[in-house]
Amino acid sequence: MQPEIVAGILDRIRAKWPMANDPEVTLEANPGSVEAGRFAGYADAGVNRISMGIQALNDRDLARLGRIHTVAEAAQAFDIARERFDRVSFDLIYARQDQTLDDWRQELNQALSMAVDHLSLYQLTIEQGTAFGDRYNAGKLRGLPQDDTAADMYEATQDICGEAGFLSYEVSNHARPGAESRHNRVYWRYGDYIGIGPGAHGRLTLNGVRHATEQWRAPGKWLLEAERGNADSVKEPIEPDDQAAEFLMMGLRLTEGVDPRRYARIAGAPLPDEKLLYLQDIGMIDWTPESLRVTRGGRLVLNAVLQHLMVG
Repeated sequence: MQPEIVAGILDRIRAKWPMANDPEVTLEANPGSVEAGRFAGYADAGVNRISMGIQALNDRDLARLGRIHTVAEAAQAFDIARERFDRVSFDLIYARQDQTLDDWRQELNQALSMAVDHLSLYQLTIEQGTAFGDRYNAGKLRGLPQDDTAADMYEATQDICGEAGFLSYEVSNHARPGAESRHNRVYWRYGDYIGIGPGAHGRLTLNGVRHATEQWRAPGKWLLEAERGNADSVKEPIEPDDQAAEFLMMGLRLTEGVDPRRYARIAGAPLPDEKLLYLQDIGMIDWTPESLRVTRGGRLVLNAVLQHLMVG
């Protein structure tokens, strides 16, 4: 996207909606030479935070992940971004093929030596129906760490980042205090957000009713319908049970957790005390009438915690 288009979008947003005095305007960028050369233009357009998809700090693994940039290109783009923006985040994936715990420790320390204020650190997971899922089913993803090793990598991530002052505020996100991603927190806190553009999803409260929105996926179709004022292919109310499930799935990813009273208002009934007491007894959650949060140990098995809470 050309910087002029970014500027035009931001100008239209300012004209349509009230703006905070210090808005967070994040641009996701691939660490290639084209994006790096445009960083000055993006900054002039009003972008003040960059999120870069670096993914790995060695070329072999970048190729395995299907990335087209090299480590050298990523480092160069990152240096340029750091000169132009006060806030820069980048993503890494761990539990990759043939990666050992020591390999990850070294890579993470290297990343922290580069980092500005935010890191997103995701464990590689294999999802069916994706290119990686197909590759895994065909036996072409050998050397993935065992579950215990992947868990050790997660624990090491928490320790190393914490010692460096990058606190875990969400399962996969670490930041210096005050540098947490504002837009991501809106999603995790189950706030309203508008999705604009081909395939974009949103959650909007309209006339007191929360709606799920999705815009047309094909760019040509989206543009045609957007010009007609009909960019949403889906705009439908979300049932209270589904809202409650989304609220838990998003909010319990946060270190701060959720307010169980808000859950009760959404669902029309509180979470069962017996389930909460059981999870608290085995060290998976911390629970009071005003706060429900997953412990560090519980975050290792977050999906199991969520399933226990939500299955009747």
